[in-house]
Amino acid sequence: MTIHELLEAYDRGERSFTGSNLQGIDLSGKTLVGIHCLGSNLMGANLSRCFLLRASLQDSFLNWANLSYSKLSEANLAEADLTKANLTGAFAIKADLNHAKLSGAKLVDANLRNSNLRRANLCGANLRGANLRGADLRGANLSWACLEGSRLSGAKLEGAFLHQVNLKGAYLNGLDLSGIDLSGVEMGESRLSGIQLQGANLKASSLSAIKGRHSKFTGADLQGADLTYALLKDADLKWSNLRQADFSHADLRGANLLGAKIEGAIFTEALVSQSLDRYLNLLSEDEPHWERKLNHQQMQALPSA
Repeated sequence: MTIHELLEAYDRGERSFTGSNLQGIDLSGKTLVGIHCLGSNLMGANLSRCFLLRASLQDSFLNWANLSYSKLSEANLAEADLTKANLTGAFAIKADLNHAKLSGAKLVDANLRNSNLRRANLCGANLRGANLRGADLRGANLSWACLEGSRLSGAKLEGAFLHQVNLKGAYLNGLDLSGIDLSGVEMGESRLSGIQLQGANLKASSLSAIKGRHSKFTGADLQGADLTYALLKDADLKWSNLRQADFSHADLRGANLLGAKIEGAIFTEALVSQSLDRYLNLLSEDEPHWERKLNHQQMQALPSA
């Protein structure tokens, strides 16, 4: 089907183009609200700045398609193949991308607020600066994806795969990531206030300069994690594994480390409350090697703020 045939049919009121072969078609800037292209071939199509509100593109092939700055709010893209597609700046609020294939896709600055991305394959996708507030990412594959500076507050991430994901500078306030595997993940400078990370695996993760007031790490594994310059005021670190973690210059005033394993942890010039300082001193009395470690690190104890 040619572009002229499609546009003429659309102007006549036709909306169903199910199974059409539209490979490489140029519809950039066109208004195609409510169009139905279920199972259609749109590989390499140019849909840049196209108005596709409430469009049905379910199970369609959009590999390498250009959807940059397109309007896709409430569009149905469930099970669509968007491998390596360009969705830079796309406006896709409440879009249905359930089980969609988005590996290697470019979603920089895309607005995916309240979208359905359950079990979507976003492996290696670039979501830098994307708005994912309230998005459903349960069971989604985000391995090796770039989420640097993205907004994820209110998102659902239960069962999501986050292997080697980049969350540097991301907004993760209030998220529930309890029990999730974030080992070796880059999360430096991210916002983690009120986050739930109970029992999470954060082994060897980069958490430098995070802002994590009132964050909950109860029972989490932070062994070898980089927490230098981290803001962890009033954080809950009870029963967590902090062995070999680096808290140099971190703000731990009001933090609770009851039962935490802190052998080999580094607290150089860390800011701690008097109660935490007393607790660490008690530990050093029980473990002679700890006294040498703490003295060597010259921990700075400050009164509670």
